Amino acid sequence: MIKKLPESKGPFLGFEVTGKVSLEEEKEWIEKVQSVVDKHDKVSFLVILDEKAAWGVKAGIEDLKWAMTHMKHLNKLAIVSESNIWKWLVSLDSPFAKMVGIGEKHFEPSKIKDAWAWIKE
Repeated sequence: MIKKLPESKGPFLGFEVTGKVSLEEEKEWIEKVQSVVDKHDKVSFLVILDEKAAWGVKAGIEDLKWAMTHMKHLNKLAIVSESNIWKWLVSLDSPFAKMVGIGEKHFEPSKIKDAWAWIKE
């Protein structure tokens, strides 16, 4: 499930992902994000991932296709998770994201306020 966080405002979007994301949920999420991109051009995300957060193959492909075709609209991505796997994935991906102008950082759940502050800098 993907839930939009109430702190989301303007080009700063927060989402919480719990469990496995279906293709339908992914398409709904992309639609919501696209409407914000259409208004603000550049967007920053804070994404909270629980231990069971996962994407089905079709949803993952849809997510990747959107991200690859909209990189110029992405400013920052804060991943908030207790998982060492997500921490490791962000550390691997962030140098590549930086090469295309996207800031990417991992935050522990106890640092969520820092994550919000960082995406708004």
